[in-house]
This record gives sequence, structure tokens and C-alpha cells, in this order.
Amino acid sequence: MGTVSVVVITLNEEKRLRRSLESARWADEIIVVDSFSRDRTVEVAREYTERVYQHEYPGSSRQVERGIGYATGDWILILDADEVVTPELAEEIRAAVARSSPAEGYFICRRPWAFGRAIEHGGWYPDYQVRLFRRDRYRVNHAEVHGGFSVDGPTERLSGLVEHYTYDTVYDYVARMNEYTSLEVANKLASRPDLNIGRGKIAGSALSHFWQMFVVRGGYRDGFHGFVLALLDATYAMLLYAKLWEYRDASRRGRDLPPITNAALNNIKRLS
Repeated sequence: MGTVSVVVITLNEEKRLRRSLESARWADEIIVVDSFSRDRTVEVAREYTERVYQHEYPGSSRQVERGIGYATGDWILILDADEVVTPELAEEIRAAVARSSPAEGYFICRRPWAFGRAIEHGGWYPDYQVRLFRRDRYRVNHAEVHGGFSVDGPTERLSGLVEHYTYDTVYDYVARMNEYTSLEVANKLASRPDLNIGRGKIAGSALSHFWQMFVVRGGYRDGFHGFVLALLDATYAMLLYAKLWEYRDASRRGRDLPPITNAALNNIKRLS
């Protein structure tokens, strides 16, 4: 029977962490990698595990990989501090790692919650990600934001859900949007270094994102929540391309470059 190590990364997650770790009590071990939280995150984490480590935040995928380095289980389950493993999924995971199977990893579906309700349209759900895999079979795609994991070998899907409590408030969304869009600039520059940014791209991306999320992908089915999320998604797109234009303009003019890496943002946070 395989053993499971749950890896969680944290930063100032005192209010949400207990619910997440409580849902992972069934695992053989819990690893928490904290980015020097200033609240009671570490204290809460130690109620559930002694395996709590602190490192400067280099990006999500790199911090998770650090946690994997501390793990001893045969299988790794990646869980965010704002996510909860449902009892059905926990039972399914235990069964999956106990049986003989060719699968080296499993896709798990996350159901997002925003502003107090589950969001099931607009392209947000279902959201399948490789979150459970053999410790010695994974591959990682590092990025400044939204890096991910895959496996060397066959995969399967599990039917149980992770409840993802993404945004509690609009304030929470907007606060994270500022950081995420800056980091996304680095991703864009890496994947499309010749992407042309003009007025049409900045304005058009906002309109396109709203139309796609609210109309084409059925965000209207989530009611007013879906409408607000589509507006925020449009704003996200507008900010991303405006920041990409700003970065290139600063590069051409020899001005100080705006921050687009975790290291640069960490430095700003230390000075604030």
C-alpha cells in the first residue's frame, strides 16, 4: 500500500489553513512550506504537523518542489491553503494508491468558490489538474506564476472534488490581481517575446475576455456572481497587457523596469 504526503505552501493563511489541513488529516504526512508569514499561519500548521519549514518565496511551483524534497511518502498530493479535500476524494485517493495500477499520476477536479458560492460556469469549472503523483515520477513546469506539474507515464482522472475557496471578497480578487498580472508579464515575455502590444490589444483583450467568460462559456448561468467575475476577468486582461506595454516601453526608453518576478516583488514587500 502506498503512502501519501500532502504538500501545502503558505503565506499569511491563518484564517483558511485550518480548514485545509483538517481535510488532509487522513494522509500519512503533511508538509507545510511557509514563506515567513506574519500572522499565526505557522502556529496553526504545527497543530497538524511537525514538518513545517520556512523559505523565501520563489514562486508557487518552486516552493512546492521544495516541499516535495522534504516528503517521504510514495505519493505526493499538492494542496493549496485555500483548498479542501472532500471526504469522497480522500477515500478515492486512499483506494487509488492502495491498488495495483499503471497510473503514475492523477488529475483531480477543483470546484472554485468566489464571493460565497460555487462557480460552475464561465470556464472556471471543471478545473482538472495533476495534483496526485508518484514522488519519483513528476515533472515540473516552472513559471513566475501558475506553474504546474505533470508526470512521466500514464495518468487517470479521479471523480472526487477539491473545493477551491478562491476569492472570499472582491477586495481579495483585486489585491491578488495586481501581483498576478505583474508576474504574468514574465510568462508572456518568455512564451511570446515578439507579441505586439497596442491600444487595440489592451482594449480588445478586455472586451474579448468578458465576452468569452460571460457569454461563450456560460458565465451568465452563475447569475450576478458570474457577471462580476467576468468584469474582473476583463480587468485582469486589460491590466496584464497594459503592464506588458509598460515594461517594453520602459525597456526602450532606458527607464527603471517595473517588477515582473517573484524576487522583485519580494523585495518591494520587504521595503513596505
